[in-house]
Amino acid sequence: MTTPEQIIYEHPLNERIRTILRLEHLFRLALHYTKGQSSWDSRVFVTTLIDILDIFSRGDLKNELIKELERSANNLNNLMANPHVDSSRLTTILKAMEHLIDNLHGMKNQPGHELREDEFLNVVRQRSTIPGGTCDFDLPAYHRWLQQPWPQREAMQKSWFAQLDPIRQAIELLLKMIRNSADPVAAQSDAGSYQQSLDSSHPFQLLRVALDGDSPYYAEISGNRHRVNIRFLQTAGGRPQLADQTVNFTITCCSL
Repeated sequence: MTTPEQIIYEHPLNERIRTILRLEHLFRLALHYTKGQSSWDSRVFVTTLIDILDIFSRGDLKNELIKELERSANNLNNLMANPHVDSSRLTTILKAMEHLIDNLHGMKNQPGHELREDEFLNVVRQRSTIPGGTCDFDLPAYHRWLQQPWPQREAMQKSWFAQLDPIRQAIELLLKMIRNSADPVAAQSDAGSYQQSLDSSHPFQLLRVALDGDSPYYAEISGNRHRVNIRFLQTAGGRPQLADQTVNFTITCCSL
């Protein structure tokens, strides 16, 4: 068994990034289960798709992403005059962002509108709030769909997922740019704890803490755009305990 070189713990510093990170997690989960051909894989895919649609229904996600992309593109445009910046690469990134903004503007309705109106998915969604509510005897139509040959289910899943792809692509690019916006800085904890004040005039969006993969500790992060608190804990006897020694780690305060 190999040990990962680093384990990275992330913490959003505003609500918009919090939502985007949750969607990234769900999109990755859905993509993973599109590769499996069993009925159980399809079950997890549908459940994850419903979770994505639930987040979409809580706000104006399309316009939020457009604003974030436009704001980020403006900030990147300001780097064009910097001689230390690869202008060719920057131009490619800006064109990709412009393409994604155009795609989002081209969506006639809010993301997932058609899927939220889909009668089949709505029936599954209503039963999903009940523990075990999507059992075969509860949803015979769903049970029949799950028993269809994989190519039929695959085509349906791809059709559903394609309707969300402009959002997925926008989130993927945004988070990639944000994560690459700063370099990690070496730091040490003091008796298992670490605190850092942030410049509130600088709109930090995401905090990343990296620990060696063989470290017995994990990072529990809390904070906002003013201050960050990190505790390094390990599970001993089923209960988390604060580290009683210095923990070496790196911290990255990301802002685009």
